[in-house]
Amino acid sequence: MAKFALTVNGSPHEVDVDPDMPLLWVLRDELGLTGTKFGCGIAQCGACTVHIDGQAQRSCVTPVEAAAGGDIVTIEAISGPEAKAVQDAWIKHDVPQCGYCQSGQIMSAVALLRETPQPGDAEIDAGMTGNICRCAAYVRIRQAILTAAATLKG
Repeated sequence: MAKFALTVNGSPHEVDVDPDMPLLWVLRDELGLTGTKFGCGIAQCGACTVHIDGQAQRSCVTPVEAAAGGDIVTIEAISGPEAKAVQDAWIKHDVPQCGYCQSGQIMSAVALLRETPQPGDAEIDAGMTGNICRCAAYVRIRQAILTAAATLKG
């Protein structure tokens, strides 16, 4: 066990956990932030996506030791113009079905739009790679990202 200082959603936290404990379990079990979901445990589905220093990361394979000192943002606190545009577009296009993957999908979409404000299909494919939707809402996800990009462009 070791103590780690984390900044999560703008708030400081100290946790005393195994250095190899995945960040996902620190967020969910130690800090009670359950919006980040467990899907596969091997960084293949994207349900556990969070932002660390502005970059989309799979928290199920990120040891807490590697995340310590970074600025961690979860679905509970994602904000800014890209987040607002994505959230509004998700509602407009009725993206969620079961909803399980949506926190990871949204976190990846926001990171994509921050890096590539006007993505085409190839950039959307690349930016959303590794985010699996078991309900196969991919057409609505793509349309929502395009709508969000158009909203941001004004």
